[in-house]
Amino acid sequence: MSFFKAYDMRGRFEVDFTLDTVYRVGRWLPHILSATRILIGRDARLSSPAIREALCKGLIESGCSIDDMGLSTTPMVYFFTAKEHYDASVQITASHNPADHNGMKVSKRGALPVGYDTGLAELQRRVESGELPPRAETQGTCRAVDYREAFVAWLRTYKQDLSNLTVVVDGSDGVAGILVPDLLGPQFSYLNMVPDGRFPHHAPNPLEVENCAQLSACVVEKKADIGVIFDGDADRVMFVDEQGRFIQPDYLIPVIARYFLEKEPGATVIHDIRTSRGVIETLREAGAHPLIGKVGHAYAKVLLRTSGAVCGGELAGHYYFRDFFCCDSGELAALIVLNAVAHAKRNGITLSQLIAPIMRYANSGEINFTITDKAAAIAALDPILKQFGTICAESTLDGRRVEYADGWVNIRQSNTEPYLRLIAEATTPELLALRLDRMRAILTPFTL
Repeated sequence: MSFFKAYDMRGRFEVDFTLDTVYRVGRWLPHILSATRILIGRDARLSSPAIREALCKGLIESGCSIDDMGLSTTPMVYFFTAKEHYDASVQITASHNPADHNGMKVSKRGALPVGYDTGLAELQRRVESGELPPRAETQGTCRAVDYREAFVAWLRTYKQDLSNLTVVVDGSDGVAGILVPDLLGPQFSYLNMVPDGRFPHHAPNPLEVENCAQLSACVVEKKADIGVIFDGDADRVMFVDEQGRFIQPDYLIPVIARYFLEKEPGATVIHDIRTSRGVIETLREAGAHPLIGKVGHAYAKVLLRTSGAVCGGELAGHYYFRDFFCCDSGELAALIVLNAVAHAKRNGITLSQLIAPIMRYANSGEINFTITDKAAAIAALDPILKQFGTICAESTLDGRRVEYADGWVNIRQSNTEPYLRLIAEATTPELLALRLDRMRAILTPFTL
């Protein structure tokens, strides 16, 4: 697959892209974004320092003034891109991808995302043209900046009394470790908080439940109220309950939304097309106006801005906040969820009890199929989808979501990986299993 994705640039280092690719990005990006003052940061991957050097070389030759945050979480870069009025920013990261991957997340003024439709396609064309723009007459500069303490101080304004909680936090060997222990305090238990780009303890993708095994075991051992786990660059966060059970991330959207709805009743809350019907119903019952959107941060951030939504979330564990310049922050989401759990505990309610009313339907979670011909596979599903029952509603906003009285199905092509993604929900586990079996039978002949 191409290094240039729908939301960012990402791939295997020295396979899908090289340092020369990065250098060319540095030469062309300022011209495409009309940017001269640029903020950069990086995660802890072993290739990140070399990528940083190649990127800075290109940016400097293009005349840019660079502020380098060094090791930083992706939300830190988003926050200070907007707060300090930079023309653009680049975070060097492959997020939750394996250790041999890396990439770059680009934002422009105001921390607006730069996706394939808003600049990366043009950047790809320029980078792959073999040409370079003229060097600037005056070379740029690069200096180190330290925003960590300011970021922690801002986040602390959202922190309530957590003294009644027992919490285990897993940093996944990523950059969450540079600030989360300071943010939450020494009373909690911490796992894998030293940034290590080899990710020796487990892969940095907590959406894969097996990567939460260490956290879950520790939560049970310590009889903790909640487990918190970040991905490699801390833009995503996920949770396990007091029994060590993984919580599907979209179930936390209403929990987070209530914090803001108390201050702004009737506010809009965004969610993606994969969201559980139980989440949508709970949001409505809480007085929110739920608004559906496409999957991916490049789309969610724009939707949050254009709709005036107060917050939102995705199945993948991204949570977005108007207060956070309409960007996603795993750190802020963790604080708000911990606030809610502390409040619930004071009222004799556990995390699993807090979430239970939202989990109204049997849910498959997202199932990935490596498909040879995605368009043909989607077309082959059409007769089956019609046989499941009367279609009450249908959306083609992102793939296809088909609604029935007793459930729904969404099938969509991944924008970042070579997968066809399927998720379904039904009123009973038996009905869900039946529908999944029938859809798997259709898709199996197309799988690699």
